[in-house]
Amino acid sequence: MKIVVCIKQVPDTTEIKLDPVTGTLIRDGVPSIMNPDDKGGLEFALQLKDQYGAHVTVITMGPPQAEAILREAYAMGVDRAILLSDRKFGGADTLATSNTIAAALRSLEFDLLITGRQAIDGDTAQVGPQIAEHLDLPQVTYVESLTFDGNKTFTVKKSMEDGYQMVQVDTPCVFTALASGVKPRYMSVRGIVEAYNHPIETWTYNDISVDDQKIGLNGSPTRVFKSFTKGVKAAGQIYEVDPAEAVDIIIGKLKEKFII
Repeated sequence: MKIVVCIKQVPDTTEIKLDPVTGTLIRDGVPSIMNPDDKGGLEFALQLKDQYGAHVTVITMGPPQAEAILREAYAMGVDRAILLSDRKFGGADTLATSNTIAAALRSLEFDLLITGRQAIDGDTAQVGPQIAEHLDLPQVTYVESLTFDGNKTFTVKKSMEDGYQMVQVDTPCVFTALASGVKPRYMSVRGIVEAYNHPIETWTYNDISVDDQKIGLNGSPTRVFKSFTKGVKAAGQIYEVDPAEAVDIIIGKLKEKFII
């Protein structure tokens, strides 16, 4: 079995601050990490490698410093790492990102593609499903757990708003994984030592077949107008009144806000 896992380097959102003037993220001094949902998807792949001898490839799109998470993936046990890096890829929204990654994936053979459900620096949950659509592959999103029959069929536990759904799907297919569904393994000491001995393949625009009008800023219909932190709410007012009086108060407040 051949598995490809899409991972992303993201800023640690517990340390994020916004520039009050420009409304953009202040990245200086902010540590970067492997996106948690992606790391969960990577653990699913490595468990399949442990059980069935799968070959695991990780791929990421980003600047040269994204090599760090590929080294981390090597230290966890992957077999191959690919970095998509080119100035033409810069400024991409989710559609342009998925177009770029899908173009690269067309050059790879795989039975299973795993992505994280969403990245913590965007929370769109769009790239994984978009890749599946570009590649015309069946997809199961919000994957909490999975089992494999050793042949070609996966049984997947899919998280829903009101419970779970059990789904069976044959390879090739795409899963988007939830970090809550699995505990990623630690990097081994030997893996850390050997991570820098493994090659990282850097693919540029010239290494994939994609229309340059579908990638980077040219291929991004989304534009962010402004980003800002949520303001602090003023303390609420508590009324201890009977229901009839409460109704009058609520109606009065709604009228003050021109809601009714």
